[in-house]
Amino acid sequence: MRSARLERGVSQEVLAHESGLHRTYVGGVERGERNISLASLWAIADALGVDAADLIPKG
Repeated sequence: MRSARLERGVSQEVLAHESGLHRTYVGGVERGERNISLASLWAIADALGVDAADLIPKG
């Protein structure tokens, strides 16, 4: 998620606002401190303009 956000030049604050989530929640998800719900995953993917599957680590 972080790499997709950085590729688009978007801050955590902007991503949180555009996805309707709190900035600290977005940061916690990026650091692996929080578990993300499917609804939040879809909201973040939509805000970044990517497919939700692209935000899930492979491997």
